Amino acid sequence: MTAAPVLAPAGTSSWSAEIGSIQVHFGPGSIESLGGLARELGGSRVLVVTDSGVRAAGYAERAVRVLAGEGIEASVFDQVSENPTTTDVEAGRSFAAKQRIDLLVGLGGGSAMDCAKGINFLLTNGGCMEDYLGFGKATRPLLPSIGVPTTAGTGSEAQSYALISQAGTHRKMACGDRKARFREVILDPDLTATAPQRVRAAAGIDAVSHAVESFVCTRANPVSQMFAREAWRLLERSFDVASQGPNRLGDMLIGAHLAGAAIEVSMLGAAHACANPLTARFGVVHGVAIGLMLPHVVRFNGAVAAGLYRELSGVSVEALAGRIEDLRIAAGLPERLREAVGQDLDRQTLRELAGDAARQWTARFNPRPVEAEDLYRLYEVAL
Repeated sequence: MTAAPVLAPAGTSSWSAEIGSIQVHFGPGSIESLGGLARELGGSRVLVVTDSGVRAAGYAERAVRVLAGEGIEASVFDQVSENPTTTDVEAGRSFAAKQRIDLLVGLGGGSAMDCAKGINFLLTNGGCMEDYLGFGKATRPLLPSIGVPTTAGTGSEAQSYALISQAGTHRKMACGDRKARFREVILDPDLTATAPQRVRAAAGIDAVSHAVESFVCTRANPVSQMFAREAWRLLERSFDVASQGPNRLGDMLIGAHLAGAAIEVSMLGAAHACANPLTARFGVVHGVAIGLMLPHVVRFNGAVAAGLYRELSGVSVEALAGRIEDLRIAAGLPERLREAVGQDLDRQTLRELAGDAARQWTARFNPRPVEAEDLYRLYEVAL
């Protein structure tokens, strides 16, 4: 694994580097390199996986044009939900099979990139997404793929996991395999500039949480902490979504990628465990749910992780939690749980949420062990 460089403000500079064995290309306008990269990977019939919003912004057609410039035929699948489901993935697989695809491009937020990985699993290895729950379940090679994020948030382009919701139950399934990682990643800050402020806010706080949680989780290690520390430095200083110019957009995009790389070699914690049931049950946007829960989880973990939090941020537990709250407020994200779900929640509902949270995979990696009762209290204080 190549060490992460200490990155200067993005500005108008462009660069390429291998980060965590993925070749990353950064710079305004770097989407124009997509055709050449696809050609180098042997692509001739490419599927661009995206969502309707990204397509409406013109980015999918731009990708198709760039690919066509290299003589590459491209099709667009834009039926990706905000939280991609097994139904989305199967629809994409069926579409890709008819087009005889030999390379995929995930273009969009984490949903589009996760869906592209899911399609790749089914197209090459068959079966259904449930067959790939966990890690390393693919027995055959996957098609080469390229990740192009249009938001600075999930860091999915740096990860080998696809997070797919099971249709009907809304259970989030983490399906991972080293073969599912994107071969190349394009970080073009121009693609994030037109995202609505609320989208950038929710994505940004998600990226912040990745840096904070991965740094202190039980699987943290020197490599993941190196990525997370640099991610925090870039994200914390650039998060003000109301005034993000080119430099800040670039820093956010790099920070989100490095935070994703930190997850790839470590894990997350209780904030994500609490957030997932809020999304599944009430449709709360993932980043909104994370923004609500993360400060409370930081305070809860302070009893055992105060030193690590200070190492990450240079401030006390309370100051770190307060800084995250300040970022959330400045971004206009909900401050209370009842505000986010649009209703009051009784104790029974909170206990049901806590039970679901306790069963989340990330809960087991929290630095301070959590049980359902602990998670209930976290929801209660956020209410």
